[in-house]
Amino acid sequence: MGCRQSLCVAWLVLSLGGCMGGREVKIDQRFDPVAAAYINKSGESRIDGHAFLKKPNGRAMNAVGDYVWLIPATPYAKERMKRLYGNAKFMPASAMNRAEETDPKFYEFTRKTKAESNGRFTFDKVAPGEYFIATNIVWKDDEYDVLSRGGAVYEAVTVTGKEERIIRVVVNGM
Repeated sequence: MGCRQSLCVAWLVLSLGGCMGGREVKIDQRFDPVAAAYINKSGESRIDGHAFLKKPNGRAMNAVGDYVWLIPATPYAKERMKRLYGNAKFMPASAMNRAEETDPKFYEFTRKTKAESNGRFTFDKVAPGEYFIATNIVWKDDEYDVLSRGGAVYEAVTVTGKEERIIRVVVNGM
């Protein structure tokens, strides 16, 4: 490769580097463990879900073996989701925002499960409350891909505790 080609490749890498990665966001709310305590209570409700993203060709990419998080929708979590995702429920892999600082207790007041090979997941014995269900669905189309495809998605769900049926949730960023 000649000098000119090397400079072009270096410029391309630096240009793409500026496009990759999101920004660091500040969460002003303080995490309140008391507000999130209902996550640790046992309830009677069950949430069954399917997490996937649809590629431009219409093919579904499932959250295969990925962690799916059940997060109490506390004031802290609501601000966190708003700052990370903006007005969307999808954040592209090439521009994932991250919280400037996260209270370690936040993670102690969440539940997680792994999605099956078809992107389906279940949360049993969920107590009444408002929740976010979030996961990352990221892939590369082939071994030569430089950028990851997909991204992070979430959905909001309310559990009343009076459900007569299983709560069904589609987590696809729409």
